[in-house]
Amino acid sequence: MLYYHPIYSALALPKHHRFPISKYQKLYQRLNNNKFAEHIKQPEQKITRDALLLCHDSGYVDAFLAGTLSDKAIKRMGFPWSRQLVERTLISLGGSLAAAEYALTHGIAANLSGGYHHAHREFGSGFCIFNDWVVVAATLIAQQQAEKVLIFDCDVHQGDGTAALAKGRDDIVTCSIHCESNFPRIKPNSDLDFALPVGTEDKQYLETVQEAITLATRIHQPDIILYNAGADIYHGDELGHFNISLEGVYTRDSIVIDCAVTQNTPLAIALGGGYQRNIDQLIDVHQQTFLALLGNPAIMI
Repeated sequence: MLYYHPIYSALALPKHHRFPISKYQKLYQRLNNNKFAEHIKQPEQKITRDALLLCHDSGYVDAFLAGTLSDKAIKRMGFPWSRQLVERTLISLGGSLAAAEYALTHGIAANLSGGYHHAHREFGSGFCIFNDWVVVAATLIAQQQAEKVLIFDCDVHQGDGTAALAKGRDDIVTCSIHCESNFPRIKPNSDLDFALPVGTEDKQYLETVQEAITLATRIHQPDIILYNAGADIYHGDELGHFNISLEGVYTRDSIVIDCAVTQNTPLAIALGGGYQRNIDQLIDVHQQTFLALLGNPAIMI
């Protein structure tokens, strides 16, 4: 099941804003024209304040919801505050939770948004307001739907917020494969970090992904994998610094999907980052995740 809501792209941003907000709608349209059409639905619930408070500071949560954040906090967040942004944020996190819950029952699901791994306990950062995968992991554990959750992050940027929020928790395992010389400047330690150099190409990258997912699942035996499938590893990404081909993106996602299927571990996927002004080309990269799903013979779509 794929979760999508029109509000994912319905956010008014200033002209020339760096975030490619239209990519969600365009990816939905692309997927809706192929075999995924009957498997796309809207999230039925927003994330709740109580769920957010499992990970985030109440003062920060309430200030965001009420629109009383400081100008400095809004600037660090990366989006101008609006009531529309609040709705989008709550619905998007609801989509990530819905995907995880569906995956626990049916094996695999995706949210056509999410991957907000730069959000910290008391502040948002890098276009991330609340950290969806950590909130989802904490929710599943609090509701006794899972005992151990692996957050497997293949966005080109290190999941600093994810690492910081899950620090000290044995039940949420964090693994990040990222560019060593890229945002964020300060990179807290994940449980497993694989920092690769600028210009990393397919062979080294894919070997690292295979090593990382094998190691993380063998050691920790998670009840579910929450996967951040960032498209910004692609060589044409304007904020990336890796040199990964389109075929490399497809193979990366195939490795993660195959590992989950082979081990019979539920897998939930979030879209993650991707920054190209050529939106159609960006959608080509994000689409590799879903082509990899179609390409796995064990997944019936």
